[in-house]
Amino acid sequence: MMAAQRLLIGLAGLMGAAGVALAAASAHGADASRLATASAMLLFHATAILATVALLARGLLHGGIGLVAAFGFAAGAALFAGDLTLRQYAGHALFPYAAPTGGTVMILGWLAVTLAAVVAKRNP
Repeated sequence: MMAAQRLLIGLAGLMGAAGVALAAASAHGADASRLATASAMLLFHATAILATVALLARGLLHGGIGLVAAFGFAAGAALFAGDLTLRQYAGHALFPYAAPTGGTVMILGWLAVTLAAVVAKRNP
């Protein structure tokens, strides 16, 4: 599990960096509201990944479900932000329904965090 957690931390770092870059691009670009939304999703979910990994390390979340949630945050945010960014710069979607699919995956990730907390082993 440690390798998966390190991978998630690395992904969160990349997502954070991309989120800041997209925020800057949206601040300096004309009609770049898509980039601001993409930035927000990356930054929020990078933080959520770090928090989920920390909760997993403390044993406050069910291990397998917590990992699924964190990877869902990474995949969902990448799909969502990638689609919006590609639309902004290339004028076309990543694939049909990429952003809504990413959004759905992020929502499912949050529900998985909830489930991971409920079914986590209780420490006496």
